[in-house]
Amino acid sequence: MKSIVVTDQTAGTAGMKLVDSPEPAAALNDVVVQVYAASFTGDELTWPSTWVDRAGQDRAPSIPGHEFAGVVSALGYGTTGLHVGQRVFGLTDWHRNGTLAEFVAVEARNLAQLPDDVDFNDGAALVMSGLTAWQGLFIHGQLAEGQRVLIHGAAGVVGSMAVQLARSAGAYVIGTGRAASRQAALDFGAQEYIDLENEKLQGISGVDLVFDIFGGDVATRSAALLLPGGKLVTIAGPTDAKPENGSVIDFVVEANPAQLSEVVKQFREGRLRTNIGTVTMLDDAIATINSSNPVKGKTIVRIHQ
Repeated sequence: MKSIVVTDQTAGTAGMKLVDSPEPAAALNDVVVQVYAASFTGDELTWPSTWVDRAGQDRAPSIPGHEFAGVVSALGYGTTGLHVGQRVFGLTDWHRNGTLAEFVAVEARNLAQLPDDVDFNDGAALVMSGLTAWQGLFIHGQLAEGQRVLIHGAAGVVGSMAVQLARSAGAYVIGTGRAASRQAALDFGAQEYIDLENEKLQGISGVDLVFDIFGGDVATRSAALLLPGGKLVTIAGPTDAKPENGSVIDFVVEANPAQLSEVVKQFREGRLRTNIGTVTMLDDAIATINSSNPVKGKTIVRIHQ
């Protein structure tokens, strides 16, 4: 099969190569999925799991990418609840070969059914951003109707999903980001917008929840805005932020088919839209990923038509 592999951690995305790789086999409780659309997280080549397996052994060359949508092509021994030919989408294990390939082997428990009326591109675009936003807001942040939430990077891939989910849940949403992203964030549903380049975090009253993607000084200053009992939830890793009135939670997104099903349900009902910046074919994906003209929104790699 065709796949994109990385062999040199120091080379970054410039070290990606399009090669012929063996098709994966379905292990116990696995399925093999023919990938129709996939995506790539920009910093994943810095993650240790890209380069080693769960035992810490080197696994280069590795195939990057973790989110995808496709069709089940084979079942491993013991796999239940799925069938060959079924449309699915989901998140792969961090320590296994990923989704920038024509086929991927993935644990069946990581997959949700992709409805027939949802395009594969949208399915792939919902996975990482949808799960990250859902878990940050509702699992770790325990966001409730009527609360005030501050969402950093509100026009970005994850932030825009968080804005929409928070609005759908009845929260009051304050978005942040660059000056040029103001209108996009408002279009996704933010009710206020703070330009972090010029306005900093001035003029914001207390919030119940901060959804943080930046860490550093932004997280520290955001922590001071929390109301008593509030939460700062971050995906930027451990932070030195120490709010007087609340708590800090940093988390790594996890596969969860039930949450994916809820996210795609809201998408089908028109309460969510994806933030796709460009769609490229597998043969052109490396050039697109390494383009000197950065794409706003998620890059989707279309693999099968």
